[in-house]
Parts: sequence; structure tokens; C-alpha cells
Amino acid sequence: MSSRPTSLRCTPARSLLAMAICMATITSAMADEPANGNAPGVLELGATAINDSSLGSTTEGSQSYTTGNMSTATKLPLSMRETPQAVTVITRQRMDDQNMRSINDVAKYTPGLFLNQSSGPGRQTYTARGFEVDNIMYDGIPSSYSGWEVGAQPNLAMFDRVEVVRGSTGLVTGAGTPSAAINLVRKRPLAEQKVTLTGAAGSWDNYRGELDASSPLNDEGTLRGRVVLSYNPSNSFRDGQKEDHGLFYAVTEADLSDDTTLTLGFSHQKDKTNSFWGSIPVGLDGHHQDLPRSYNPATDWEKKDQEINTLFAELRHQLVNDWKLQVNTTYSQQHALFRGSYQSRWSGPALSRTVYQSGYDETQLGLDAFASGPFQAFGRTHELVLGSSKRVYDVNMHDYDNYLLNYPLNGAKPNFKHVGNSRSVIDQEGVYATTRLSLADPLKLILGGRVDWYDYDQHDGDGRADYKVTRNITRYGGLIYELDDHHSVYMSYTDIFTPQSGRDGSGTPIVPIVGKNYEVGIKGEYFDGALNASLAVFRIDQENRQVEVTIPRCPQQTCYRASGEVRSQGIDAELQGALTENWQLGAGYTYARVHTIKDSTKPSTVNKPLKSDTPEHQFKLFTTYRFQGPLEKLRVGGGMTWQSRMYNDFAVNDGSTYRLKQGAYAVTDLMAGYQVSQHLDLQLNANNIFDRKYYSAISKSIVYGGDVFGDPRNFMLTAKYTF
Repeated sequence: MSSRPTSLRCTPARSLLAMAICMATITSAMADEPANGNAPGVLELGATAINDSSLGSTTEGSQSYTTGNMSTATKLPLSMRETPQAVTVITRQRMDDQNMRSINDVAKYTPGLFLNQSSGPGRQTYTARGFEVDNIMYDGIPSSYSGWEVGAQPNLAMFDRVEVVRGSTGLVTGAGTPSAAINLVRKRPLAEQKVTLTGAAGSWDNYRGELDASSPLNDEGTLRGRVVLSYNPSNSFRDGQKEDHGLFYAVTEADLSDDTTLTLGFSHQKDKTNSFWGSIPVGLDGHHQDLPRSYNPATDWEKKDQEINTLFAELRHQLVNDWKLQVNTTYSQQHALFRGSYQSRWSGPALSRTVYQSGYDETQLGLDAFASGPFQAFGRTHELVLGSSKRVYDVNMHDYDNYLLNYPLNGAKPNFKHVGNSRSVIDQEGVYATTRLSLADPLKLILGGRVDWYDYDQHDGDGRADYKVTRNITRYGGLIYELDDHHSVYMSYTDIFTPQSGRDGSGTPIVPIVGKNYEVGIKGEYFDGALNASLAVFRIDQENRQVEVTIPRCPQQTCYRASGEVRSQGIDAELQGALTENWQLGAGYTYARVHTIKDSTKPSTVNKPLKSDTPEHQFKLFTTYRFQGPLEKLRVGGGMTWQSRMYNDFAVNDGSTYRLKQGAYAVTDLMAGYQVSQHLDLQLNANNIFDRKYYSAISKSIVYGGDVFGDPRNFMLTAKYTF
């Protein structure tokens, strides 16, 4: 490649905005140059060998369905085999092969995760082992998530991989539920120049355009930059439903010295849809209504607009004696407006609408700093991590009147009026330590601990809603024994705390819920880590859940005590990676039974499922094969997701109880790709090829809807040009 003119060179002293503009200018200049067959970044047609070298943590360009190491569980850079919990990685290759566009797709295809849209197609939540995920991590920093309220769907175009650790993860997230840590790891600049242009078209006018450009920004290669642009307008199989997704992502990386690297980045994501709340109600007798999948219960005046701006930085410094220091920070602002309705029967048997509008200004700040490295003791080498973190979640909610339960079914847009604001702030600080002790050559012990200070303030009230948790201690322990060069057995204990707003008879906030995760398993690692297998048995006891109590003199309307308990137990089995040099596979089976152990106020719920509308069994598989010889340009793939039945028991119009069910079902997907040339690649994805009609979520009551149809058969053709 010819050298760049001086006017196109960037320097570390420039601002982030100026750097992004400079990167975009370089990208434009690169696009004007003729392609060079010897230029770095050209796609290789042959498959990656799996026995020459071990995989690294970065998955882009590896053609693999697994990763070499991950640190989401403990902050230690461990392989999957060395991590004493059930873990999954969704690599960049797998995202591309399955045409994953958002975290909804990750939840749909990741073993152990369940995508729940019972509150509407645009109000998604994610569950693992029976509990809702309330944190989404970005480069290891937790971010509060509530899908039924403000939660956005991160655009996968800017991420290298998604690491998932199931069970309690309090060591790295602090407060949360014992569900899972979902860690999205951003793309970083490449050492060589590479530009990829992607265009896609699919069913229901689903279009996508994407630019991903990376290049060194100086002659020495010590300054590197990357820009990702994505735009995705689409309609839906539901009549009149439209979506619009846009993304701008820019990141720079500077080697300040041989030992220090600074990364700065910015992302802007904007999402719009005209349907997010509505789901289909059932009949008065509790049965599913006989409606086509194209039926849309929403109105034409609904909208969900979200705009998120994020700044992030990372500083890595190599210390003496193989120790390193890393500081990560992220700051995001989200502006959102929700206006919607759902069909309901709050005021009688006739269907009407519940209508609502709200606005949110949400700010999240995360800071994490830690030092890690080896140390010597008792004649052996061990590892240690010492760190501190801080999180601030500040949300201003703009309230509107005309939150009506009985609005005309076909009424015009209500005259929503702004009537006030409410603000809440969560401030959490923590210190933590993790060590991996080498007790013997085959035996490793991981010990970790964390102390948190958690403060919730309702700024517009009288203080009765405020609560604190002071010096909460989180524990982590894992014992791993290597059976041979390929297999290890492990046992682990992890926990996590969830603050509660309920107060006891003295007006004091009750103690937090504690989610204790016990796990025993065996793991296998083959082909230098290119294939990972695991089998685990787990149990989660969630204790101290608040239950209502009757106290004659209660300083507030309702008093509680921390005595409820829920248990989740089951099996996790997974296989991910390369079966041969040309055959990649990701497959997993999960069984999770979640039931109530103690609830003094609702004894009838004891030993009953906590959430029967979440499947107990899930099986997920996707595989691809790259041909060799005369067909070396061709690759094919396919997959299946299967889940067991879901049901809800509720009262119907005649006073009896009805069980609404969605039976077990499977959905099958296919993929085929063809490398036309060293620059051009084509891929066709066909989802739900047998056009299985099913409900991805079901109703809980005849009063309000909850039935949501899964996607019918659909196709997407993608063309990718790389130079």
C-alpha cells in the first residue's frame, strides 16, 4: 500500500471526536484505492488449523466457536477448562454465521439463556437458571438492565464476542440476581488495514448496511483506529410494525510506551419501533385466540425511541515481575420515550386498552481498576488480583398523566401531558480480591471475596424509599483437579446479593436476598483448546426473599421479613468449538427446575414452580462445515433450538381455573455461504425453515395479554466485501 499523505495522519493528542473524523477520512481514502491482492487483511480461503497454536481471547478472524481464555468469572485470564462455572462464548464467527444482530439473538441461541417477551415484543428480559438477568456487562463493567422498562438491545456490530457465565456472579458484578453475567467485549483496532462493507436484504423488507474499517494511523503502528457504521431498517411479520436501528462506533488504541496502552472509544446507538408493549390477550375462557401471526394488537400512534451515547476508556500498564495494572471506565447517557398500549379487561369482560407514556433520562457510570500477577509461596507460583470498582445508576423518569386502564379499543392517540419527574440514584462501591493457588501440579484452588457498599436514594420523596447495604461480603471458591491433559473436575461455591426495599416492623430495611450457587462438574479441552466440553450439576438457593407480615403497629403501610426461599437446580451440558479443522459446533442442553422452598404468606406455592411460563428443558445447537478441495469455497450450516412446554394457571370468567399451555417445540435454521473471491463472500440464512407456529411467550391472565408469536419462516441474504 502506498504511504499516506501527512494531512491524513492522526496523533494521540487529538480529541476523541477529531480522532473519529480522522478515522472516517482515512476510511474514505482507503476505499478510493485499488485493491491489492498482497495487502494485509485479505480473507484466506483455507480453514484455520486447530493444532498449530492455541486460541487467544480475541475471536475475530479465528473462524472458531470458542475462545482461548476469558476473565468474566473471576478477573483471572482462565481457559474454559480452568473456570469452575458453566461458561459459554458466542464468538464473532458464530454471530456472523447465524446473522445475529442484537443481544436478543444471543439470548435466543446461548445455552441456558431464555428470551422472554411476555411484556411485549419490545420489552424483552433474559433469564438464566430461573432468574432474570439484571446486569449487562461491557468489557467487564456491569451496567444495570431492566428490559421491561428502559433496557436497550446492544447492537452486535461493535462487539468481538459475548462471554456468558451462568449462576451467581457477585464477585464481578456486585449486586444482582443469581442468573448469569453477560459480558459484551468490544472490537478493538486491528494491527493491519482492513475494510469490510456488508449489505443484507431479507424477509419483511429487512435491510442492513454496515461499514467496518480499521487501520494503523501512523507509520510506526503505535496508533490504531477503527470505525463501525451500521443501519438496519425493517418491517415485521406483524402488520404495520416497523423498526429502525442505527449505530456509530469509533475506537482508537495508542501504545504510549512499550509497557502502556491507552484505548478510547465512543458509540452512538439509536433505535426506534412503533410497537413495544402490546401482546395478544387470551379469550375469556383462557384459550389462545385463533388469530393469524400477522395480527398486531398495537395502535398506529405507539412508539419506543431510544438513543444511547457511550464513552469508554481502558488503560493497560505492564508492571515489573509480570504484574499488570488495568483501569476501565465507561460513561453512558440514554434518552428514551415510550408511548404504548395493550389490550386489557381491567374494567370488565369487554376488551379495552391500557395506555401509557413515559420518558427516561438515564446515566450510568462505571469504573474498575485492578492489579494482577504471579507471586511465589511454599515453592510454587500462584496468581492474585486486587481491585476496586464503582457504579452509579442515575435515572430521571418523566411522568405523564392519562395512564388509563379503560381506554377505547380503537381510540385516537391520548392527550398525554407531562405532570412531573421522579429521580432515583444507585451508588455502589466495592473492593475485591481473587487468588488462584497452586496446591499441587494437578490441583488448583480459586478463592475470592468482595465487600460492597450499596446506596439507593429516591430523590423526590420523603426518604422512606431510601435504603442502604453496608459492607456486604460476597464469597467465591472453586477447586479444580486435572484428571489428565484433557479433563478436569471441579466444585465451586459463588454467591450474590440483591438489595430489597421492604422494611420490617421498626422501619428498618430488611437484609438483602442472597443467591448461593453450588456447582460440581467435569470439563474437557481438546486440540489445544479449540474444542471445549463441559457437564455440570448445579443448585441455587435464593434466601431472605421478603414476605409480607401482619404487624399491628407498622410505620409504613406494609411490613416485611426476610424469610422466603427459592431453589433452582439442574444440569448444564455444552460442547463448543472445532470437531475437525473444518467443522465448528456450538451445542448445549440445560435443565433447570425452579421452585419455592419457603413462603409463609403463600404456603400453597411451596414446592410449586416459581415461573411455569419458562421452560425447564432447553437444547440449542448450531454447526457449520467448510468444504475442502474443489468445493473449498462453500460452507454449509444448520441448527435447532428446542424447549419443553410452558404453562400458566389462572382464573377465567366463570370462576374456574384454566391451564394455558404452549407445548414443547423445535425450530430449525439453515445457512449456506460461498466465497466468490478473495474479497467477496455471500451467505444465505433461512430461519424456521419448517414454518413452525408457536408462542414464544404466553399470557398470565385473561385481564391482560401475554401471547407473543415466534417468528415465521424468514430469509436473509448477506454480501460482504473485504479489502
